[in-house]
Amino acid sequence: MSGSKQADLAGPGISTYEAVDHGLPTDYSSLLSPKETQRAIMMAKQYIEEGLCRELNLFRVECPMILTKDSGMNDYLDRDGSRTPVDFPAGLGISPRLEVQVVQAATKWKRWALKQFGCDVGEGLYTDMRAIRKDYFLDHDHSSYVDQWDWEKVVTPDQRNLEYLKEVVKRIWKVIKGCDTLLRKEFPALNTDKYPPIPDELKFVHAEEILAMYLDLPRKQRETALVKEFSAVFIVGIGAVLKDGYPHEMRAADYDDWITPTVTNDGEQFYGLNGDILVWNPVTQRRHELSSMGLRVTKETLVKQLEISQQTHFLQMPYHKMIMNDQIPLSIGGGIGQSRLYGYLLRKAALGECSVGVWPEELHKVCEQHNIHLLR
Repeated sequence: MSGSKQADLAGPGISTYEAVDHGLPTDYSSLLSPKETQRAIMMAKQYIEEGLCRELNLFRVECPMILTKDSGMNDYLDRDGSRTPVDFPAGLGISPRLEVQVVQAATKWKRWALKQFGCDVGEGLYTDMRAIRKDYFLDHDHSSYVDQWDWEKVVTPDQRNLEYLKEVVKRIWKVIKGCDTLLRKEFPALNTDKYPPIPDELKFVHAEEILAMYLDLPRKQRETALVKEFSAVFIVGIGAVLKDGYPHEMRAADYDDWITPTVTNDGEQFYGLNGDILVWNPVTQRRHELSSMGLRVTKETLVKQLEISQQTHFLQMPYHKMIMNDQIPLSIGGGIGQSRLYGYLLRKAALGECSVGVWPEELHKVCEQHNIHLLR
Protein backbone atom coordinates (compact mmCIF):
# COMPACT_ATOMS: atom_id res chain seq x y z
CA MET A 1 0.00 0.00 0.00
CA SER A 2 2.85 2.41 0.76
CA GLY A 3 4.08 2.04 -2.83
CA SER A 4 0.63 2.98 -4.13
CA LYS A 5 0.57 6.07 -1.92
CA GLN A 6 4.05 7.12 -3.03
CA ALA A 7 3.18 6.74 -6.72
CA ASP A 8 0.00 8.79 -6.22
CA LEU A 9 1.62 11.93 -4.80
CA ALA A 10 2.62 13.94 -7.88
CA GLY A 11 0.27 15.17 -10.56
CA PRO A 12 -2.33 13.31 -12.57
CA GLY A 13 -0.08 10.34 -13.28
CA ILE A 14 0.11 8.02 -16.27
CA SER A 15 -2.66 5.75 -17.45
CA THR A 16 -3.36 3.63 -20.54
CA TYR A 17 -5.94 4.10 -23.26
CA GLU A 18 -7.36 0.72 -22.37
CA ALA A 19 -8.06 2.11 -18.89
CA VAL A 20 -9.51 5.30 -20.39
CA ASP A 21 -11.80 3.19 -22.58
CA HIS A 22 -12.96 1.23 -19.56
CA GLY A 23 -13.69 4.40 -17.58
CA LEU A 24 -15.72 6.34 -20.14
CA PRO A 25 -19.55 6.29 -20.01
CA THR A 26 -21.33 3.77 -22.24
CA ASP A 27 -24.57 5.71 -22.67
CA TYR A 28 -23.24 9.22 -23.35
CA SER A 29 -24.85 11.78 -25.61
CA SER A 30 -23.93 15.45 -25.48
CA LEU A 31 -26.78 17.63 -24.27
CA LEU A 32 -25.67 20.46 -26.57
CA SER A 33 -24.48 20.48 -30.19
CA PRO A 34 -20.93 21.69 -30.92
CA LYS A 35 -22.30 25.09 -31.98
CA GLU A 36 -24.52 25.40 -28.89
CA THR A 37 -21.58 24.36 -26.74
CA GLN A 38 -19.43 27.21 -28.05
CA ARG A 39 -22.23 29.71 -27.46
CA ALA A 40 -22.69 28.41 -23.94
CA ILE A 41 -18.94 28.68 -23.31
CA MET A 42 -18.95 32.32 -24.41
CA MET A 43 -21.84 33.05 -22.02
CA ALA A 44 -20.22 31.16 -19.16
CA LYS A 45 -16.86 32.87 -19.68
CA GLN A 46 -18.38 36.33 -19.47
CA TYR A 47 -20.49 35.47 -16.43
CA ILE A 48 -17.62 33.89 -14.50
CA GLU A 49 -15.15 36.68 -15.22
CA GLU A 50 -17.64 39.36 -14.21
CA GLY A 51 -18.60 37.33 -11.15
CA LEU A 52 -15.01 36.85 -9.99
CA CYS A 53 -14.36 40.58 -10.37
CA ARG A 54 -17.49 41.38 -8.37
CA GLU A 55 -17.01 38.84 -5.57
CA LEU A 56 -13.24 39.18 -5.12
CA ASN A 57 -12.70 42.80 -6.27
CA LEU A 58 -10.51 41.86 -9.23
CA PHE A 59 -9.69 43.46 -12.58
CA ARG A 60 -8.34 41.85 -15.73
CA VAL A 61 -4.70 42.14 -16.78
CA GLU A 62 -2.64 40.76 -19.64
CA CYS A 63 -0.67 37.63 -18.88
CA PRO A 64 2.71 36.48 -20.24
CA MET A 65 3.02 33.39 -22.42
CA ILE A 66 6.78 33.19 -21.86
CA LEU A 67 9.06 34.04 -18.95
CA THR A 68 12.83 34.17 -18.60
CA LYS A 69 14.22 30.97 -17.13
CA ASP A 70 16.32 32.70 -14.49
CA SER A 71 13.43 34.79 -13.11
CA GLY A 72 12.17 31.86 -11.02
CA MET A 73 8.59 32.85 -11.87
CA ASN A 74 7.50 29.79 -13.83
CA ASP A 75 5.37 27.19 -12.09
CA TYR A 76 6.94 23.76 -11.70
CA LEU A 77 3.56 22.38 -10.58
CA ASP A 78 4.91 19.58 -8.38
CA ARG A 79 7.61 19.66 -5.77
CA ASP A 80 9.61 16.88 -7.41
CA GLY A 81 10.12 18.84 -10.64
CA SER A 82 8.86 15.97 -12.78
CA ARG A 83 6.83 18.23 -15.09
CA THR A 84 9.24 20.61 -16.77
CA PRO A 85 8.38 23.60 -18.98
CA VAL A 86 9.07 24.02 -22.67
CA ASP A 87 12.16 26.22 -23.05
CA PHE A 88 13.97 27.77 -25.98
CA PRO A 89 16.41 30.58 -26.84
CA ALA A 90 14.74 33.83 -27.93
CA GLY A 91 15.97 37.00 -29.59
CA LEU A 92 17.44 36.72 -33.07
CA GLY A 93 20.62 38.71 -33.50
CA ILE A 94 21.47 39.17 -29.81
CA SER A 95 24.21 37.39 -27.91
CA PRO A 96 23.66 35.64 -25.67
CA ARG A 97 20.07 34.89 -26.62
CA LEU A 98 17.44 35.02 -23.89
CA GLU A 99 16.73 31.69 -22.21
CA VAL A 100 12.95 31.64 -21.94
CA GLN A 101 10.23 29.19 -20.94
CA VAL A 102 6.59 28.80 -21.89
CA VAL A 103 4.49 29.31 -18.77
CA GLN A 104 2.94 26.28 -17.09
CA ALA A 105 0.85 28.62 -14.93
CA ALA A 106 1.05 32.27 -13.93
CA THR A 107 1.02 31.39 -10.23
CA LYS A 108 4.14 33.25 -9.15
CA TRP A 109 4.04 35.95 -11.83
CA LYS A 110 0.66 37.15 -10.52
CA ARG A 111 1.99 37.95 -7.09
CA TRP A 112 4.67 40.14 -8.59
CA ALA A 113 2.04 41.62 -10.94
CA LEU A 114 0.09 42.89 -7.92
CA LYS A 115 2.98 45.28 -7.36
CA GLN A 116 3.44 46.06 -11.06
CA PHE A 117 -0.20 47.13 -11.38
CA GLY A 118 -0.30 48.97 -8.06
CA CYS A 119 -2.92 46.85 -6.31
CA ASP A 120 -3.97 47.97 -2.84
CA VAL A 121 -5.04 45.77 0.07
CA GLY A 122 -8.32 44.05 -0.80
CA GLU A 123 -7.75 44.55 -4.53
CA GLY A 124 -6.60 41.96 -7.01
CA LEU A 125 -6.30 40.86 -10.61
CA TYR A 126 -7.17 37.96 -12.85
CA THR A 127 -5.71 36.73 -16.13
CA ASP A 128 -7.06 34.75 -19.04
CA MET A 129 -4.05 32.44 -18.84
CA ARG A 130 -2.89 30.06 -21.57
CA ALA A 131 -0.11 27.56 -20.91
CA ILE A 132 1.64 24.45 -22.20
CA ARG A 133 2.16 21.44 -19.96
CA LYS A 134 3.99 18.93 -22.09
CA ASP A 135 4.38 16.28 -19.38
CA TYR A 136 0.73 15.28 -18.99
CA PHE A 137 -0.69 11.96 -20.05
CA LEU A 138 -3.18 13.00 -22.73
CA ASP A 139 -6.64 11.63 -21.98
CA HIS A 140 -10.26 12.77 -21.80
CA ASP A 141 -9.45 14.88 -18.73
CA HIS A 142 -5.95 16.26 -19.49
CA SER A 143 -4.40 18.25 -22.31
CA SER A 144 -1.00 19.76 -23.03
CA TYR A 145 -2.86 23.00 -23.73
CA VAL A 146 -4.15 24.67 -20.58
CA ASP A 147 -6.71 27.46 -20.30
CA GLN A 148 -7.16 28.86 -16.84
CA TRP A 149 -8.34 31.88 -14.89
CA ASP A 150 -5.36 32.75 -12.72
CA TRP A 151 -6.23 35.29 -10.01
CA GLU A 152 -4.38 36.98 -7.14
CA LYS A 153 -5.39 39.44 -4.42
CA VAL A 154 -3.52 41.52 -1.83
CA VAL A 155 -4.20 40.57 1.80
CA THR A 156 -3.17 41.81 5.23
CA PRO A 157 -1.23 39.70 7.77
CA ASP A 158 -4.36 39.19 9.90
CA GLN A 159 -6.24 37.76 6.89
CA ARG A 160 -3.80 34.88 6.63
CA ASN A 161 -6.10 32.39 8.34
CA LEU A 162 -8.39 29.49 7.53
CA GLU A 163 -11.58 31.49 7.96
CA TYR A 164 -10.57 34.00 5.31
CA LEU A 165 -9.55 31.23 2.91
CA LYS A 166 -12.94 29.55 3.33
CA GLU A 167 -14.78 32.85 2.76
CA VAL A 168 -12.94 33.34 -0.55
CA VAL A 169 -13.71 29.77 -1.60
CA LYS A 170 -17.40 30.27 -0.84
CA ARG A 171 -17.46 33.41 -2.98
CA ILE A 172 -15.91 31.53 -5.91
CA TRP A 173 -18.43 28.71 -5.56
CA LYS A 174 -21.23 31.29 -5.50
CA VAL A 175 -20.08 32.45 -8.95
CA ILE A 176 -19.91 28.88 -10.26
CA LYS A 177 -23.37 28.08 -8.92
CA GLY A 178 -24.78 31.27 -10.42
CA CYS A 179 -23.29 30.35 -13.79
CA ASP A 180 -24.95 26.92 -13.60
CA THR A 181 -28.32 28.60 -12.97
CA LEU A 182 -27.84 30.97 -15.93
CA LEU A 183 -26.83 28.21 -18.34
CA ARG A 184 -29.79 26.04 -17.37
CA LYS A 185 -32.09 28.96 -18.07
CA GLU A 186 -30.57 29.87 -21.44
CA PHE A 187 -29.99 26.27 -22.61
CA PRO A 188 -33.02 24.20 -21.51
CA ALA A 189 -31.45 20.95 -22.75
CA LEU A 190 -29.18 21.09 -19.69
CA ASN A 191 -32.20 20.52 -17.47
CA THR A 192 -32.28 16.75 -17.47
CA ASP A 193 -33.15 14.17 -14.85
CA LYS A 194 -30.09 12.21 -15.94
CA TYR A 195 -27.69 14.57 -14.16
CA PRO A 196 -28.44 16.53 -10.97
CA PRO A 197 -27.81 20.29 -10.68
CA ILE A 198 -24.57 21.22 -9.01
CA PRO A 199 -24.67 21.52 -5.19
CA ASP A 200 -25.55 24.81 -3.52
CA GLU A 201 -22.60 24.58 -1.13
CA LEU A 202 -19.18 22.99 -0.78
CA LYS A 203 -18.16 20.63 1.99
CA PHE A 204 -14.90 21.72 3.67
CA VAL A 205 -12.67 18.82 4.77
CA HIS A 206 -9.03 18.83 5.87
CA ALA A 207 -6.66 16.36 4.26
CA GLU A 208 -5.99 14.80 7.69
CA GLU A 209 -9.71 14.18 8.16
CA ILE A 210 -9.92 12.49 4.76
CA LEU A 211 -6.97 10.29 5.66
CA ALA A 212 -8.71 9.24 8.87
CA MET A 213 -11.85 8.39 6.87
CA TYR A 214 -10.01 6.29 4.27
CA LEU A 215 -6.75 5.35 5.98
CA ASP A 216 -5.66 2.56 3.64
CA LEU A 217 -6.49 4.29 0.36
CA PRO A 218 -4.04 6.31 -1.77
CA ARG A 219 -4.84 9.94 -2.44
CA LYS A 220 -6.91 9.69 -5.65
CA GLN A 221 -9.05 6.90 -4.25
CA ARG A 222 -9.62 8.92 -1.05
CA GLU A 223 -10.73 11.89 -3.14
CA THR A 224 -13.04 9.72 -5.23
CA ALA A 225 -14.70 8.23 -2.16
CA LEU A 226 -15.14 11.69 -0.65
CA VAL A 227 -16.73 13.41 -3.65
CA LYS A 228 -19.01 10.44 -4.32
CA GLU A 229 -20.46 11.11 -0.87
CA PHE A 230 -20.50 14.94 -0.80
CA SER A 231 -20.61 15.90 -4.55
CA ALA A 232 -18.53 19.08 -4.12
CA VAL A 233 -15.72 19.59 -1.62
CA PHE A 234 -12.84 21.87 -0.74
CA ILE A 235 -9.88 19.85 0.54
CA VAL A 236 -7.82 21.96 2.96
CA GLY A 237 -4.14 21.46 3.67
CA ILE A 238 -2.39 19.98 0.63
CA GLY A 239 1.38 19.68 0.82
CA ALA A 240 2.34 19.05 4.45
CA VAL A 241 3.12 15.53 5.62
CA LEU A 242 0.07 13.81 7.10
CA LYS A 243 -0.23 11.30 9.89
CA ASP A 244 0.63 8.37 7.58
CA GLY A 245 3.97 9.93 6.66
CA TYR A 246 2.91 11.20 3.22
CA PRO A 247 1.50 14.54 2.02
CA HIS A 248 -1.97 14.39 0.52
CA GLU A 249 -0.29 15.49 -2.70
CA MET A 250 3.07 17.05 -3.56
CA ARG A 251 2.82 20.83 -3.93
CA ALA A 252 5.44 23.34 -5.03
CA ALA A 253 7.20 24.92 -2.06
CA ASP A 254 7.33 28.52 -3.26
CA TYR A 255 3.75 29.76 -3.59
CA ASP A 256 0.95 28.14 -1.53
CA ASP A 257 1.48 28.10 2.24
CA TRP A 258 0.99 24.47 3.28
CA ILE A 259 3.13 24.49 6.44
CA THR A 260 1.41 27.06 8.69
CA PRO A 261 -0.41 25.49 11.68
CA THR A 262 -4.14 26.20 11.55
CA VAL A 263 -6.49 24.25 13.83
CA THR A 264 -6.28 21.28 16.19
CA ASN A 265 -8.64 18.33 16.12
CA ASP A 266 -8.71 16.07 19.18
CA GLY A 267 -5.27 17.35 20.07
CA GLU A 268 -3.86 16.78 16.59
CA GLN A 269 -2.34 19.80 14.80
CA PHE A 270 -3.54 20.49 11.25
CA TYR A 271 -1.48 22.47 8.75
CA GLY A 272 -2.03 24.42 5.56
CA LEU A 273 -3.69 27.57 4.21
CA ASN A 274 -4.44 26.13 0.78
CA GLY A 275 -6.64 23.59 -0.93
CA ASP A 276 -8.52 22.31 -3.98
CA ILE A 277 -12.12 22.37 -5.17
CA LEU A 278 -13.11 18.88 -6.29
CA VAL A 279 -16.49 17.74 -7.59
CA TRP A 280 -18.17 14.49 -8.55
CA ASN A 281 -18.72 14.39 -12.31
CA PRO A 282 -22.01 12.53 -12.84
CA VAL A 283 -21.24 12.05 -16.54
CA THR A 284 -17.93 10.21 -16.16
CA GLN A 285 -18.57 8.98 -12.61
CA ARG A 286 -15.17 10.33 -11.59
CA ARG A 287 -13.66 12.95 -9.32
CA HIS A 288 -13.01 16.23 -11.10
CA GLU A 289 -10.61 18.96 -9.91
CA LEU A 290 -11.79 22.46 -10.81
CA SER A 291 -9.51 24.77 -8.88
CA SER A 292 -6.42 25.01 -6.68
CA MET A 293 -5.80 28.02 -4.47
CA GLY A 294 -4.27 29.27 -1.26
CA LEU A 295 -2.78 32.01 0.82
CA ARG A 296 0.77 32.53 -0.40
CA VAL A 297 3.98 31.98 1.53
CA THR A 298 5.54 34.58 3.77
CA LYS A 299 9.30 34.84 3.78
CA GLU A 300 9.36 32.64 6.89
CA THR A 301 7.17 29.88 5.47
CA LEU A 302 8.97 30.08 2.11
CA VAL A 303 12.23 29.16 3.82
CA LYS A 304 10.61 26.34 5.82
CA GLN A 305 8.99 24.83 2.76
CA LEU A 306 12.11 25.09 0.64
CA GLU A 307 14.05 23.37 3.42
CA ILE A 308 11.51 20.54 3.47
CA SER A 309 11.67 20.19 -0.31
CA GLN A 310 15.48 20.53 -0.33
CA GLN A 311 15.26 23.47 -2.74
CA THR A 312 16.84 26.29 -0.74
CA HIS A 313 18.90 27.21 -3.82
CA PHE A 314 15.68 28.78 -5.14
CA LEU A 315 16.27 31.60 -2.66
CA GLN A 316 18.89 32.98 -5.04
CA MET A 317 16.32 33.58 -7.80
CA PRO A 318 14.87 37.08 -8.35
CA TYR A 319 11.28 36.11 -7.50
CA HIS A 320 12.24 34.46 -4.23
CA LYS A 321 14.49 37.37 -3.28
CA MET A 322 11.52 39.71 -3.71
CA ILE A 323 9.57 37.69 -1.14
CA MET A 324 12.52 37.59 1.26
CA ASN A 325 13.02 41.36 0.93
CA ASP A 326 9.31 42.22 1.35
CA GLN A 327 9.21 43.71 -2.16
CA ILE A 328 5.94 42.06 -3.19
CA PRO A 329 2.73 41.98 -1.13
CA LEU A 330 1.16 39.22 0.91
CA SER A 331 -1.54 37.63 -1.18
CA ILE A 332 -4.08 34.92 -1.80
CA GLY A 333 -4.56 33.42 -5.24
CA GLY A 334 -5.50 30.45 -7.33
CA GLY A 335 -6.34 29.00 -10.70
CA ILE A 336 -9.65 27.82 -12.12
CA GLY A 337 -9.52 25.52 -15.11
CA GLN A 338 -11.70 27.01 -17.83
CA SER A 339 -12.40 23.99 -20.02
CA ARG A 340 -12.58 21.81 -16.91
CA LEU A 341 -15.30 24.05 -15.51
CA TYR A 342 -17.16 24.35 -18.82
CA GLY A 343 -17.20 20.59 -19.11
CA TYR A 344 -18.62 20.25 -15.60
CA LEU A 345 -21.33 22.86 -16.15
CA LEU A 346 -22.29 21.62 -19.62
CA ARG A 347 -22.21 17.95 -18.59
CA LYS A 348 -19.49 16.89 -20.98
CA ALA A 349 -17.58 13.63 -20.90
CA ALA A 350 -14.25 15.01 -22.12
CA LEU A 351 -12.17 18.16 -21.88
CA GLY A 352 -11.72 18.12 -25.65
CA GLU A 353 -15.42 18.78 -26.25
CA CYS A 354 -14.83 22.31 -24.92
CA SER A 355 -11.18 22.94 -25.78
CA VAL A 356 -9.28 22.48 -29.03
CA GLY A 357 -6.15 20.49 -28.29
CA VAL A 358 -3.81 17.84 -29.60
CA TRP A 359 -4.58 14.25 -28.68
CA PRO A 360 -3.30 10.97 -30.14
CA GLU A 361 -5.47 9.21 -32.69
CA GLU A 362 -5.85 6.32 -30.27
CA LEU A 363 -7.70 8.61 -27.87
CA HIS A 364 -9.89 9.98 -30.67
CA LYS A 365 -10.87 6.42 -31.59
CA VAL A 366 -11.57 5.45 -27.99
CA CYS A 367 -13.72 8.53 -27.43
CA GLU A 368 -15.66 8.11 -30.68
CA GLN A 369 -16.61 4.60 -29.60
CA HIS A 370 -18.34 6.26 -26.64
CA ASN A 371 -20.02 8.94 -28.76
CA ILE A 372 -17.50 11.55 -27.56
CA HIS A 373 -16.13 13.80 -30.30
CA LEU A 374 -12.97 15.75 -29.43
CA LEU A 375 -12.39 19.09 -31.12
CA ARG A 376 -9.45 19.32 -33.53
